[in-house]
Amino acid sequence: MKQSIALPVGFVSVLWIIHGVGWVLDIHMSSLGIYPREFSTLSGILTAPLIHGDLGHLFSNSGPLLILGSIIMLSYRKVAFRVFGIVWIMSGLGVWIFARESFHIGASGVAYGLVSFVFFSGIFRFDVKSIALALVVTFWYGSFVFGVFPGDAGISWESHLLGALAGALCGWVFRKVDPPAKYDWETEEEPPETGDEYWNYRNWRKTVR
Repeated sequence: MKQSIALPVGFVSVLWIIHGVGWVLDIHMSSLGIYPREFSTLSGILTAPLIHGDLGHLFSNSGPLLILGSIIMLSYRKVAFRVFGIVWIMSGLGVWIFARESFHIGASGVAYGLVSFVFFSGIFRFDVKSIALALVVTFWYGSFVFGVFPGDAGISWESHLLGALAGALCGWVFRKVDPPAKYDWETEEEPPETGDEYWNYRNWRKTVR
């Protein structure tokens, strides 16, 4: 469990360190972002989520990355790294292909992808644990839905939308991975009604319960 939480904490710490270094050295890193349809910025698909415009931008992404990252690492362990990687690459590639001509930076697309994955996992899996997590995400981040529509010219709503679509796709693709543990009442066989099997079953119940 500690490792699952440590990884999201470590990633967010890296984001803060990068931003701090840029601030101290007065380095403007927006050129490491994605400029749509410019081949020279294809590398931005990998680097853009590491760069943030200001403290407000970084702070707004840190919470979802910490909380959703920990939830996914704890509850969807087998697919956590794949989900993170797919959302990162697909949202960045989508921005490079479809977004407005401007530098797009920040981990907002990744954050939206994680929110979307947890939410749609609850819909596609339709088990108690996944539904409960989806409800928690809806309660905490329900307002995120407004971020996928055009609004403030300085906000990359395209990153939000494409990250959310990537997260939903992951929710569908991995819907049968990491199935929830079954409860005893779901797996136990019906006890025999009479005969030696009944007494053997009854004695077995006494020894293991």
